[in-house]
This record gives sequence, C-alpha cells and structure tokens, in this order.
Amino acid sequence: MHLRILIVNNVTDNQENKMVKERTKSSDQIDEQMSDKREIILYNDNVNTFDFVIETLIDVCEHDPITAEQCTLIAHYNGKCPVKSGDLDDLIPLTKEMTNRGLTVSIK
Repeated sequence: MHLRILIVNNVTDNQENKMVKERTKSSDQIDEQMSDKREIILYNDNVNTFDFVIETLIDVCEHDPITAEQCTLIAHYNGKCPVKSGDLDDLIPLTKEMTNRGLTVSIK
C-alpha cells in the first residue's frame, strides 16, 4: 500500500502554471516513522510529593506549571500519565534524569 502525498507550491495570480510534486511512501516507511515516536510515562508512587514531581516536570520536561500539575494529578489518580513524547534519542536523557531524581518513569 502506498500513500500519496501531494505538495503544491504557492502561486500568485500572475503565474499561469502550478507546479505539483507527487511523492509516494510505502506503508512500511510510514510505520517506521510512526514507530520512532515514543512517550515518557510517569507512574504514581507513594514516595515523591506533588510539589517535587511538578518541579521535576517543569525542570526536565520543560512543562509550564499548569501542565506539570495536571500531569501529576493524572498520574496520581490514574496510576500513570504520558508526560513527554518525541524521538527515542531525545527521550532517553530525560528519562534518565527523572529516574535519577527518584521518579518512576518508562518509555513506551
């Protein structure tokens, strides 16, 4: 299966012809791109305080205070919460830092 992606260049009213580029990607290429995206999952624990978890999310994941508080509450009440998504190479150092600070996290 192939996915067709059309790229249309912006044209002004004065231009008569539009240039259209067509690219195709196989479903394997799309699956590979999607599989590169991962999430850091924060798990609830009975050790760390809300304030400490919030501060860590602000420092390590660069959350704003409201987002950090919401993630902390979701992890507390649901047992876990995705707190950051991205490429595996970008998430590994963040996960290590959060683990070093005593939080329970994993990459999924």
